[in-house]
Amino acid sequence: MTGKTSFDAIVVGGGLVGIAIAYGLSRQSLSVLVLDEGDIAFRASRGNFGLVWVQSKGVNMPAYAAWTRRSSDLWPDFAAELSEETGVTLHYSRKGGYHFCLTEEEFRQRDAMMQRLSDATGGAFTYSMLGRNALVDRFPEIGPDVVGASYSPHDAHVGSLQLFMGMHRGFHARGGTYRGGSAVADISRTGPDFAVTTRDGARFSAARLVLAAGNGTRALAPMVGLSAPVRPQKGQVLVTARTDPFLDVPTALLRQTGEGSVLIGDSKEETGFEDSTSPEVMRNLAARAVATFPRLAGLRAVRSWGALRVMTPDGHPVYAQSGEMPGAYVACLHSGVTLAAAHAGPMAEAIAAGTLPDNFQSFSPDRFGVQSH
Repeated sequence: MTGKTSFDAIVVGGGLVGIAIAYGLSRQSLSVLVLDEGDIAFRASRGNFGLVWVQSKGVNMPAYAAWTRRSSDLWPDFAAELSEETGVTLHYSRKGGYHFCLTEEEFRQRDAMMQRLSDATGGAFTYSMLGRNALVDRFPEIGPDVVGASYSPHDAHVGSLQLFMGMHRGFHARGGTYRGGSAVADISRTGPDFAVTTRDGARFSAARLVLAAGNGTRALAPMVGLSAPVRPQKGQVLVTARTDPFLDVPTALLRQTGEGSVLIGDSKEETGFEDSTSPEVMRNLAARAVATFPRLAGLRAVRSWGALRVMTPDGHPVYAQSGEMPGAYVACLHSGVTLAAAHAGPMAEAIAAGTLPDNFQSFSPDRFGVQSH
């Protein structure tokens, strides 16, 4: 807590998206305040899977594919610098990622989708479709039901909690101010600055304002002449007890963490703001995981949770600067881990300069027919 009320920038939202942008702005030598609702929020960051994932991102939006690939390429230096600065071991590894297919039809559909992504990026996205024999050589413990997989060298994974802690620690080390329990009640413009009032009556000002409050951004964006058409989408995750290392690469369904536990999850459910777990979904997740690696049948499940993604109508990010109130931005998306390096780098650099990265027109909420001012 601090008595200071005036800053160069205010970021609303202290989850992975908000703290990455705030950390990046602090690296631009700006004074930055993060206003965060706190752990009472439906925070997507508490339930993410830790993938830095390129394959399957942006099939129908080349700009998103390019932005994802750019962030993936920035990640090695970003991870090294963040770890060096904060002392946090991120468990980051980039050895490529796999999407396992359990039927020939799945394999054909995956092949077609990967080819569309390669075409959409002009060949900048590279991948391989691997048959069963190639997978057995790479993964001797693969299950008999696995018929093949897609592989991309651009994919990686990271300890998501370590990343979250590291960016918060780096933000504080660079003089950033974090205020928890500070849901925003009102935003107005007074001269060149934005005035932001929290529900507890505190008032702060800054020339730059970034709304990165996940699903909460929908209600805040109109206050600055923007729209954020987002909805919650539930995903459930199952966690096993720690086991000896057997999987050193991420997959779309499961990955082994640096501590040895296995995360399993890929559900997509439209349940509104309901984030409980359900036995049926957990059974389905576990069954597919065991079919992929039968050794998992012998592990005890120790935790499970549900969390809410931030989902736009087409699944792609919304980034925009307000035309009515320049200096106010929205950032709404569900890929907070994958895009952390880009948010802390080129995204923050552009906002510090009063703009957005080049070729961001595709990310405007105007594409949904809801005009921003």
